[in-house]
Amino acid sequence: MQHAVGAPLPPSHRPAGQGPGPQDAGWAQSASQPPGPPPHHPAPPVPPMPTPPAQPAHPAAPMPPVPVPPVPAPPAPAPPVAGHPQTGHPTPQPPVEHPGTTGHIQLPPGGPVPLPHPPADPAMADASQAAVAVLLIGPAGAGKTTVARYWADRRRVPTAHISLDDVREWVRSGFANPQSGWNENSEAQYRLARRTCGFAARNFLANGISCILDDAVFPDRPVVGLGGWKRHVGPGLLPVVVLPGLEIVLERNAARSGNRRLSDEEVARIHGRMAGWYGSGLPIIDNSTYDVETTARMLDEVVARSIASPPSF
Repeated sequence: MQHAVGAPLPPSHRPAGQGPGPQDAGWAQSASQPPGPPPHHPAPPVPPMPTPPAQPAHPAAPMPPVPVPPVPAPPAPAPPVAGHPQTGHPTPQPPVEHPGTTGHIQLPPGGPVPLPHPPADPAMADASQAAVAVLLIGPAGAGKTTVARYWADRRRVPTAHISLDDVREWVRSGFANPQSGWNENSEAQYRLARRTCGFAARNFLANGISCILDDAVFPDRPVVGLGGWKRHVGPGLLPVVVLPGLEIVLERNAARSGNRRLSDEEVARIHGRMAGWYGSGLPIIDNSTYDVETTARMLDEVVARSIASPPSF
């Protein structure tokens, strides 16, 4: 069979280990020569194809069977998972805890905060290392939120600051601002914020984190104010009153903005009601002439005395 001029032939399929034949060498030489007009050589005679030998009349001997490798047995099915008796769905299994990995962490449930254990020697009480729940009470502008945040930032043990106003303002749409008029909605949102803060305090204390809360609790409403905090947090709550003079409260309130700023008449009315805490038996700090650092240090001393001798309320 002839091929078109210039089209190379595929290499011959020779057994491995044999070198190229004479025709391979000829193609190798022609592949290295530059293209040109084809030479006019007479085509060599094509040898006749050999005739295959005739098949014998008797049938061929059967071929030996080819050995088949054994098929591995399928893996045993997994044991059935116990399911719900009614739905039949698999019962969720608890996660496996591996050291050094992150995942679901079981937290102790929050319970009522118990009374702090007084030290054997009251003089050795260290409020900066005790696990406590403190309620800082004071009128608007008393600086209770600033003092609470400063005190929590500098304790030797983990301490959280929970502000009632911050939690109350979590309500965005439908926020009932008491400055626009005290009604059942604002009262309900205050109660809900106090309950939420109480739950948070109990959870923090149950997991080894102290907390300090701040709220303007009135002495003439003990069931709603101080009594409500005691129900929400527990009997171990330590209330402390911060009550500066009226002129200091008016000055600090004037520096506020937004719905945190009250009118002077409202500030004076709240301050007058807070005066009822005198004679109540609760510790009172008059920070009219103290800065934040000094007030926080005095708070440490008051908390230490409250741990040694918890106030009754």
